[in-house]
Amino acid sequence: MFLVLWEYEVKSGSEKQFEDVYGPAGDWARLFRTDSHYRETRLLQDSFRSDVYLTLDFWTSRDSYEKFISAHKAEYQAIDTLGESLTANERRVGAYESVAP
Repeated sequence: MFLVLWEYEVKSGSEKQFEDVYGPAGDWARLFRTDSHYRETRLLQDSFRSDVYLTLDFWTSRDSYEKFISAHKAEYQAIDTLGESLTANERRVGAYESVAP
């Protein structure tokens, strides 16, 4: 399992639209669902700072994720541009892989 974790600070008044774009039924997830190696997206909101969100995108492997991103640059950029209009800050926290038992 491979996970990409992002943190966003959402502009005031843009929370609903942000949730619509970044949530599990949003634009990003719809794009990702076109690939069989995508598993799910989770959207979390900070309990103390309501303008801060995390997205967790789950894939079967890092290689699958990277191939998908490379093959869908135009679609990725279009959604990313929309997202930039909704956020004050965006930070890729990291990319993580499951540890085998």
